[in-house]
Amino acid sequence: MKLFSKTLIAGMAFAASLTVAPLSQAATPDNQLVIATSLAQVLSVDPQQGTEPKTQEVLAAVYDRLVYSDDADKNTIKPQLAEKWDIDDTGITFHLRDATFSSGNPVTAKDVAFSLTRLLKLNQSASAYYKSAGYTAENIDSLIKVIDEKTFRINLTDKVTAEDMLYRLAMGISSIVDSVEVEKHVDHNDYGNAWLRTHVAGSGPFTLRRWVPNETVILEANNAFWGDKPAMKRVIMRHVPESQTARLMLARGDVDIANALTAPDVKSFTGKSGFKVEQVKIGGFYVLAMNAGRKPLDNPLVREALAYSIDYKGIANTILGPYGRQRNVPVPEDWAGAIANPDWSFQPEKAKTLLAEAGYPDGLTLTLKTIAQPPRVDIATALQANFAQVGIHIEIKQGNGADIVSAHRARDFDLLLPQATAIMPNALGAMNDFVTNPDNRLEAKNAGNFVWRSAWDIPELNTLRNQASSERDPAKRAALIKTLQEKFVAAKPAVLPMFESFAPIVLQDDVKGYTTNLWSLNRLEHVTKAK
Repeated sequence: MKLFSKTLIAGMAFAASLTVAPLSQAATPDNQLVIATSLAQVLSVDPQQGTEPKTQEVLAAVYDRLVYSDDADKNTIKPQLAEKWDIDDTGITFHLRDATFSSGNPVTAKDVAFSLTRLLKLNQSASAYYKSAGYTAENIDSLIKVIDEKTFRINLTDKVTAEDMLYRLAMGISSIVDSVEVEKHVDHNDYGNAWLRTHVAGSGPFTLRRWVPNETVILEANNAFWGDKPAMKRVIMRHVPESQTARLMLARGDVDIANALTAPDVKSFTGKSGFKVEQVKIGGFYVLAMNAGRKPLDNPLVREALAYSIDYKGIANTILGPYGRQRNVPVPEDWAGAIANPDWSFQPEKAKTLLAEAGYPDGLTLTLKTIAQPPRVDIATALQANFAQVGIHIEIKQGNGADIVSAHRARDFDLLLPQATAIMPNALGAMNDFVTNPDNRLEAKNAGNFVWRSAWDIPELNTLRNQASSERDPAKRAALIKTLQEKFVAAKPAVLPMFESFAPIVLQDDVKGYTTNLWSLNRLEHVTKAK
């Protein structure tokens, strides 16, 4: 993780608010980690279903994958359940370590095959990352092989390289579940989904003791874990949606970490004795999703007008702060292969001209849906003010995670503020959510594809993405990725990247070893609290 700014910006409002409650510094126990966060988007802990960032943190603690990617070491692929692997021209063969699930059952190649097959056949939105690589419910059985109890092989399709496949296997959706335990709970061919939504069957360093939606997640150390014994006996994630409340709890010592604070509250801890502020570059974006299946957003001129109606710099400076920076190409600006930002800025007269050209000289009225948590609510309010200046009237509709995610997947919105995540720490991985939509038909029910949710039909971009994904020659691949970015910008996208998103975290100074990566897969077994 990268340290955030060291400039102290603790204002008078912060000092005054701390007088509301005495700072008794009621420190949490040495063997217990307490995190103030937002659990609004934790809708399921089934690893082949839940994809939201906070869900990933839970999954990383209770499940293992074959391999993992460590942001602290430049996102290199490292062994987890697989001790080693061999790559040849047609596939990857994995050799598993000796490990057991929390149930006591041994981890075998059968469990790996079961988990990846389950991902495709369960056919939730999480499976889209494998579908884009050419794996389907129909062909997965023919592409994987259990060689023996500790040896597993997956063959590559013509749409994916070995490196890209390894990154997919490092994602939370590739977590390995206990097939023996899950099969006990299959109900009407649901692959155990009803049970796994609220239970876990993993081999990770922790087990799930309790989960109360929008309230708390309690994890306990797994005594059967194959790796280093966790220093923390218990991890408690508390749903604290109010930033001021979380700030006060952190200041009092009631929690060890806060990772859902507003930008001003994050800044209030910068340079403050006893705390450290860290900023994680997660390779994701805050996005303005436009429903291209509805008028007037099916018109590229209207979408272009919206792009010129946003004060990106103003929002980044006054609202986002440690949460992000302007970026309108879906590749982080300091990643290899990223092109320069287009000239999208707040140009109200140009936006009005575009609206008139599109047939809307008197403006528009639209709704904007957003999850009710920082910084998205503040972004929505700022957009409302920006759009009003060009005659676009916006009604903001806030909701919880379940409401907004469901509306997004059902194409039930005009405008919506989601976040996109890179599936690999490279330019193509960052673009995946923005340029993948193989079948835009409503009946395709392809809600796992970010673009499909916006009903934006992009056959040319999707074909170009497939070409880049399957290209083995590095120079040719780089050229295709550059062209893909340029064509994306020129297409007046219905999934408009506005800001590269960062994840600011405030920690008590004694917390050590808390690290994350671009998927929020935060392993917790090495977290300590040194007094």
